[in-house]
Amino acid sequence: MPIQPFGSGHINRTFKIDDGDLSFVLQRVNHHVFRKPEIIATNIRLASDHLKRNYPDYLFLSPLPSQTELDMVYDEEGYPWRLMPYFKNSITINEVGTPLEAYEAARGFAQLTKNLSGCDVSKFKPTIDRFHDLNWRFEQFKDALAGAKPDRLERATEAIQACQDFSYLVDEYSNLITDGFLKLRVMHNDTKINNILFDSQSRKVVCVIDLDTLMPGYFIYDLGDMIRTFVSPVSEEEQDLAKIIFRKDIYDALLQGYLSEMKSELSEKEIQVIPFAGCMMTYIMALRFLADYLNGDIYYSIAYEGQNLVRATNQLNLLEKLRRQL
Repeated sequence: MPIQPFGSGHINRTFKIDDGDLSFVLQRVNHHVFRKPEIIATNIRLASDHLKRNYPDYLFLSPLPSQTELDMVYDEEGYPWRLMPYFKNSITINEVGTPLEAYEAARGFAQLTKNLSGCDVSKFKPTIDRFHDLNWRFEQFKDALAGAKPDRLERATEAIQACQDFSYLVDEYSNLITDGFLKLRVMHNDTKINNILFDSQSRKVVCVIDLDTLMPGYFIYDLGDMIRTFVSPVSEEEQDLAKIIFRKDIYDALLQGYLSEMKSELSEKEIQVIPFAGCMMTYIMALRFLADYLNGDIYYSIAYEGQNLVRATNQLNLLEKLRRQL
């Protein structure tokens, strides 16, 4: 039975298993990142049960049960493993190349949120605490700033100043949460294009994948991360800042796709804060990359010295463009 590494993820270890006419995806969940993997299993099971009852034709990628009816099986080192079906004639993509891809992906993520709108959110627990909490990410940045070594502070002077200049976004976020303008929903929380499975021929959405961060959140998290990762033709790894541009056709398409499913679910106030979503999520990533650089690169893997500073500078440049365009 052939087993080979599969996919481009950096957190979990993923393999494809071919067994005659059938294929499966076998995955080991990284319990160093997801410290309570049982919460992942519970959240996915809750979502799956709701969707089977209310949207039986909706394709939701949940793990196949083990022989003892478990969603995850633990190995001797404490790592949980799960098995999922593999869909033939399906693909993932790592960059948004066309407005159609942006539209379809945004519609796919939005449809998942809409279909889960009837769930009891209180039953879902965070798989990563305060994952997109801008208040907390800014506190982490300040802590990193206070404890950074002088040489790193000096090299990051411009990025530090930019992060401080954008701190008004923290106040905007706090006001939205405190005033109750945003509804708590079950969100995907990691809406990069490669977390959508496309039909290889039609380029239509097959299903949403990578559900480890399926948990309570706000719509600005999902929409914001799509804006952050879709509108620029280059990723956060790009060192040439001139290549970071705002592609309005991609932005318009993703917003159209998202609202085709979610417009009826959003309040008037939520619709008004759509422009804030992309800025907020881009700022969070800038803070996280810069904090990690100041802390000595202890969280994100790096291939060269200063990579996290490059990533932070990249995101701050994109944030500047988003603020001018949105």
